[in-house]
Amino acid sequence: MQSHSVRANGLPDRAFLVATYRDVRDAARARELLAELQELTRSCGAVVAGELVVHLREPHPRLLVGTGKADEITARCRELDANVVVFDDALSPAQQRNWEEVAGLRALDRHEVILQIFADRASTREAELQIQLAQAEYLLPRLHNAWRHLSRQQGGLGIRGGEGEKQLEIDHRLLRRRIVGLKAELEKVRKQRAEQRKRRQGVPVPSAAIVGYTNVGKSLLLNELTGARVLVADKLFATLDPTTRRLTLPHNRTLLLTDTVGFVRKLPHLLVEAFKATLEEAVLADLLLHVADITSPSFAEHLATTQEVLAEIGAGGKEALVVFNKIDLADDFLVRRLRHEYPLAVFVSARTGAGFDTLRARLAEIVNRHLGELCLCLPPDQYAVLAFLHRAGNVLAERFEDDGIYVTVAVPAKYRRDLEKYVIP
Repeated sequence: MQSHSVRANGLPDRAFLVATYRDVRDAARARELLAELQELTRSCGAVVAGELVVHLREPHPRLLVGTGKADEITARCRELDANVVVFDDALSPAQQRNWEEVAGLRALDRHEVILQIFADRASTREAELQIQLAQAEYLLPRLHNAWRHLSRQQGGLGIRGGEGEKQLEIDHRLLRRRIVGLKAELEKVRKQRAEQRKRRQGVPVPSAAIVGYTNVGKSLLLNELTGARVLVADKLFATLDPTTRRLTLPHNRTLLLTDTVGFVRKLPHLLVEAFKATLEEAVLADLLLHVADITSPSFAEHLATTQEVLAEIGAGGKEALVVFNKIDLADDFLVRRLRHEYPLAVFVSARTGAGFDTLRARLAEIVNRHLGELCLCLPPDQYAVLAFLHRAGNVLAERFEDDGIYVTVAVPAKYRRDLEKYVIP
């Protein structure tokens, strides 16, 4: 699907959506995923002209669906003036080519739609490079589609290929070279981000990453808690780039809070790989705020999807606080039931601020576990140590006396050994 999602006549693309299932018990899930595909397709600027849920005994290698069902889909597309058919399942390069030859339609899958949305929404150089890399790797096995109209010659050793064969080899070489170049440039950007992170960690305040399914209200939560100005929109993948802000908590505690890209079911593996640098904020954080939309009937599956991606990037075992958002839109009975089922979760409304006091208090408790309190007596001339304590931890109290500087401070465990000689017995 083109980024502007318009046809040659200037009108928006009209897409016909297809979801499949094999087990009758999965029919409801297929319809739910189809509804999600509708949102994804509209996020690309296309019009959803129609849709179909198909029961498959076995996936067909040529067109994914059987010939009879393919004829039905083609007829429906012509009837509805749809110029694109979008499958919720991944299509192989050969299946895409076969659909375009048989039906005369562009054939896309969920992965390509998600890649396009990410390409449209990327706003930083790193995100742009990551998307370009994912798109190039997705395109590489599909290059021959562009040259199928040119002559191809078969032959043994010493016989040259036709015009299309030569051009295909050139394009493969150029695309591989581009992939190498993108990886090199991305590595430079990642090193710059690592330096920025190192400077931030030079003032070792505990950090938390907000994770969760796309469009559950993560960015609004960050904005309302910290006063950030991250874009908030009721659409999938509204923001892709991480934003970090300082959050002041009760008892003079501080937390660095980072908003991260939202997850989605059937996230293309290429994107997981490409966005590992962005998702590093979740890997390196001391705590995860796992946000779920309490109004979604699929919140449990959304929680599981996020956990699967977190496990894939190496953050699966990290401490997490589940935060159910949008309680202002939820039925009271549902909220009571989930409070019973998830006794350790926090229930909030990022829109109204309900539950924020409880959330801040829980975060302060967690920070306290990461920052142990020490009572110190510094020699009168150790102002450098006092300055370090102000940088490295939370100074809760300090008193200047003739025999020294008395300090109560919360510091990360890694600094406690260096401070043992100043601890008051």
